[in-house]
Amino acid sequence: MKIASFKAAGRASYGVVTDGGVIDAGRRLPEFPTLKQLLAKGSLETLRKLQGETADHALDDVELLPTIPDPDKIFCIGVNYATHLAESGHPTPPHPMIFTRFANSQVGAGQPMIRPLESERFDFEGEMAVIIGKAGRRISREAAFRHVAGYACYNDGSIRDWQRHTSQFAPGKNFVGTGGFGPWMVTTDELTDIAAQTLITRLNGQEVQKAPISDLVFDVPVLIAYCSTFTELAPGDVIVTGTTGGVGAYRNPPLWMKDGDTVEVEVTGIGVLRNPVKNEVAR
Repeated sequence: MKIASFKAAGRASYGVVTDGGVIDAGRRLPEFPTLKQLLAKGSLETLRKLQGETADHALDDVELLPTIPDPDKIFCIGVNYATHLAESGHPTPPHPMIFTRFANSQVGAGQPMIRPLESERFDFEGEMAVIIGKAGRRISREAAFRHVAGYACYNDGSIRDWQRHTSQFAPGKNFVGTGGFGPWMVTTDELTDIAAQTLITRLNGQEVQKAPISDLVFDVPVLIAYCSTFTELAPGDVIVTGTTGGVGAYRNPPLWMKDGDTVEVEVTGIGVLRNPVKNEVAR
């Protein structure tokens, strides 16, 4: 099942994406006005029952929002593919390298990723995101997948000079509108082996990143176990699992995203997250 958050006729909602369009679950299930609230109540089965109904909107007629527009927590994992470790010169870390994003740093599929006024070093990072569906603390690796609702594509757009002001990544990862999240969540029953999928990033149609998800240094169960040790994971929380080699910062010459570009992140079995790149307009 594909589940998207969207806006139609000025109203934010979420629903099931089918071949015929989008079934508006927010309107049909008023007791669950947002996807995060539906996940918190463990009601994915309620959503499944809508799949045979007639779509309320054509997909092209809605504005896609970040898959989870209002997550409590967004954990991003740094240098978590062997190829990215090699190109960046980092040794393999003993534990996951974690930084956080804010919800307002994200945009949905089709919405512009914004290069801020303060920098021209706007880099792409194609990634796969894990959406938590069941709360838990100190979750074991063996139980980890039981806490996953689904997966989505993610572009951890990075302002590289601000990222490197200090050893803490957060400033370069949280400029408003710099990260893409979507186009939808695919539930785990459709992706029983996420490690078998492939991550691909394209800039203006040219492939710039490609790797199997199995190349993660710390895989999904390890990340869930680790994060849930220091905090309770809640429904709607997002773990962005890291990018592979090929980022623009380590190319010669560097390859930065610029106004007018189109960037795509594809994860097989999920779909393609496509965003235009726009310069921020001074106010």
